[in-house]
Amino acid sequence: MTYDEILTAARGQVGPVCKACPVCNGVACGNTIPGPGCKGPNNVAARNWAKWQDICVNMDTLYETRPVDVSFRLFGWDFKAPIFIAPLGALKLHYGEKYDDFAYNSLLVPACAEYGVAAFTGDGMDPEIMKSSVRDMVKVQGVGIPTIKPWNLEAVFEKLDILNANGIFAAAMDVDGAGLPFLKAYNPNAGSKSVAELRQITSYAKMPFIVKGIMTPKGAEKAIEGGAAAIVVSNHGGRVQGGVPSTAEVLPAIAKAVNGQVPVLVDGGIRSGVDVFRALALGADAVLLGRPVVPFVYAAGAEGLRVYLDKIVAELRDTMTMCGTPTLADIGPDNVIKF
Repeated sequence: MTYDEILTAARGQVGPVCKACPVCNGVACGNTIPGPGCKGPNNVAARNWAKWQDICVNMDTLYETRPVDVSFRLFGWDFKAPIFIAPLGALKLHYGEKYDDFAYNSLLVPACAEYGVAAFTGDGMDPEIMKSSVRDMVKVQGVGIPTIKPWNLEAVFEKLDILNANGIFAAAMDVDGAGLPFLKAYNPNAGSKSVAELRQITSYAKMPFIVKGIMTPKGAEKAIEGGAAAIVVSNHGGRVQGGVPSTAEVLPAIAKAVNGQVPVLVDGGIRSGVDVFRALALGADAVLLGRPVVPFVYAAGAEGLRVYLDKIVAELRDTMTMCGTPTLADIGPDNVIKF
């Protein structure tokens, strides 16, 4: 199936809130929760997408021809491109009945590994969700990144025991989930983590530990002090809180503060290979793609994921060619203009 065919087919399989739009820009789903949208006072998803569009790339075709190389290395593992799939949860609630979290992760993890990227997987209220995704990762040499909610330390350590025992590639924590009221009230409960508590967690983990949900330079500095092996600039928690900036707006200052100490990944509103290029130019090492992947998986499973990623990677390669940056290391702030 082609990209357009899959997108058309998806419109009968996701919903009712997700419309499988030609561009997943957060407009049609609006301020809708449950669903892939956002809560007021402003539409964080729409702002994420719009702010990437305010950045233009600088074309430069006067350079010695070299093969374009989009390969990316993280924690000693080689990936096809600087692209990861973002963690999503409560699939039935937000996107429709076809997949629950177990089925979605079971499809996503091997499909990503076969393509040459890796999936972050969500950590639902049911602890069996993470256990199931770990079993899926074991089948593909541990390639995957389970994302743990900021539960209390005892619960986090119990989850890390499972990951440590199974040789998982990396783990993550979406620290911005600490503000979600239903997680605070749940047993085990979740909440914010001090630098000292984060250090306990990262020291306990036997794999690189990624901190997701960083939105300020100070937050990045604290994550690194706490032992983070990488950070993800992400405002997913802001979908519920509202009133937060886009990830594109805060990325340059965060990347400057990190100054190469750890890899910087960015999530939120990235919908094309041009957007990936923009993110790399502003200081990211790699990106996460989440919401726009779902309709393609719902409509065509692993084939849908492959077709979607082929489009993004081809667009990234074309942009690198037109901007005179044949390798990822060549991409920098001079390759873009912000308006």
